[in-house]
Amino acid sequence: MTQATRSLCALLLAPALAATAPAARALDLAREDVRAFAAEMQARHGFDAAWLEAVLTDAAIQPRIIELISKPAEAVKPWHAYRDHFMTAERIDAGAVFWNEHRGVIERVARDTGVAPHVIVGIIGCETFFGRITGKFRVVDALATLAFDYPPRASYFRAELEQFLLLVREERFDTNAVLGSYAGAMGNGQFMPRSYRTWAVDGDGDGKRDLWGSWPDVIASVANYLADHGWRAGEPVVVPASLWFPDHGALVAGKLTPDSTVKSLRDRGLAFETAQGDKSPALFIRVDGDGGPELRAGFHNFGVITRYNRSVLYALAVNDLGRRIESRMPAAGAAPAAFAR
Repeated sequence: MTQATRSLCALLLAPALAATAPAARALDLAREDVRAFAAEMQARHGFDAAWLEAVLTDAAIQPRIIELISKPAEAVKPWHAYRDHFMTAERIDAGAVFWNEHRGVIERVARDTGVAPHVIVGIIGCETFFGRITGKFRVVDALATLAFDYPPRASYFRAELEQFLLLVREERFDTNAVLGSYAGAMGNGQFMPRSYRTWAVDGDGDGKRDLWGSWPDVIASVANYLADHGWRAGEPVVVPASLWFPDHGALVAGKLTPDSTVKSLRDRGLAFETAQGDKSPALFIRVDGDGGPELRAGFHNFGVITRYNRSVLYALAVNDLGRRIESRMPAAGAAPAAFAR
């Protein structure tokens, strides 16, 4: 779950949480699992024991984080409500300003990686409202809370806490000052620590990977993440679809990644326009629109977007927001022909 989901979820839950959320408490270093984690960090990575103890002692367990992560927005909101949170005039206007201000970098990165510009812009817009919403939790608190007090995904967040401490050492971050989402995602692209270490890149050539203060770094890092997860230049993301005969019992909404083919979906009654070949991977998407079900066909690159956030609704919002912003761009800033719809 990324900031796009977390910000919507926080908005939905804030009133109740403000009245009922228990107070934060210090991480208990005497706990067996905390002691084992600290010992492993020292043995595996050679962390200084005193420094590590100081960082963990300063970490606070925040029950509110558990509340927020337990109710992801995709699980509680239908598509039309989820979409409306992102497809606002204010966010689209902000996206148009952002694209115009960073046009050169966006076009260069799109050329170098093959990733469609509207998807890069759509992700940044959904994740952080173009830098307006980057999270107010200390990352060390978020990760410590989820690593030690959230059993369903404790192993995942313990690994992310490990990656965060390595990142802090490598980039010389101040653990007290690094803020992010309640799940520990950071910066204007909302990268988890492992993703930061693995896919963040220096987009402005200053020798640093700064996902807070350098938009070229953010833009290049988002594109690098998608490219490394299999983005195919020139291929579409998703198109509208309809049913061309009433007996469509064999059509079942697919998983996060394309699990069928263009031909197979058409043979089962889904009508859609695409230049993709019959054997190309495809996905049947059915979501709840304002007036009833909305049908779409997603392709390989749709699945790639879900690697950024494992949600069909998220990938739809990214594509739709990016396309709406792209439609506001002057002709000179339109996507090259290579970035097919």
